[in-house]
Amino acid sequence: MAGNLLWGVKGGSGVSVVAAGLAVATARHRPVLLADLGGDQPALFGLDDDGRPGLAEWTATVDPRDDSLGRLVRRARPSVDLLVRGVGPIPDDASDRLVDALGDDPRSLVVDAGNHAGGLRAPSGVRSVLVVRSCYLALRRAAQLEHRPDAVVLVVEAGRALDRRDVERVVGTPVVATVEVDAVVARRVDAGVLPDRLPPTLRPLARRLP
Repeated sequence: MAGNLLWGVKGGSGVSVVAAGLAVATARHRPVLLADLGGDQPALFGLDDDGRPGLAEWTATVDPRDDSLGRLVRRARPSVDLLVRGVGPIPDDASDRLVDALGDDPRSLVVDAGNHAGGLRAPSGVRSVLVVRSCYLALRRAAQLEHRPDAVVLVVEAGRALDRRDVERVVGTPVVATVEVDAVVARRVDAGVLPDRLPPTLRPLARRLP
């Protein structure tokens, strides 16, 4: 299964927004399964909490049925299916178990994995993508990663002293896409219309992270 596992080293990096943007942009070309290990995707897609179990409950099941994962899927938007987080802890190997269970699923996988200070190794066939701001505090943590990403998405803020070259030098991994901090993105998130009116700054993600 092909896909991207997105994560950050600290809160406020933009992982959930970038993951949602990537899912919506990719869905214009092919179906997407968005797995939410962080917990914010239902709100980004304007979905109510319908009380159904999610990935936390699924990973806690000792011997889940073959169709159990598929029964948890919610339709978030045309061509975007969502696996919600659910309630409870999620083990470190959740993404590996997820990919194993999906097998030859034809959908592109996007995983919002939240924050992992030590880094996160992706399962075979899935790209590990660090979402990071050009922020000194974030890069201090990135310099200490135990698991290096396969690619970096840089969230660019005006006025920062650090740039793309600094990030690549610290992380040791190429920046494959940049996303500018844009008031339009913030307004559409706050208004709950981000998936319906994807801002231009997020549209190229599908090309940069195929």
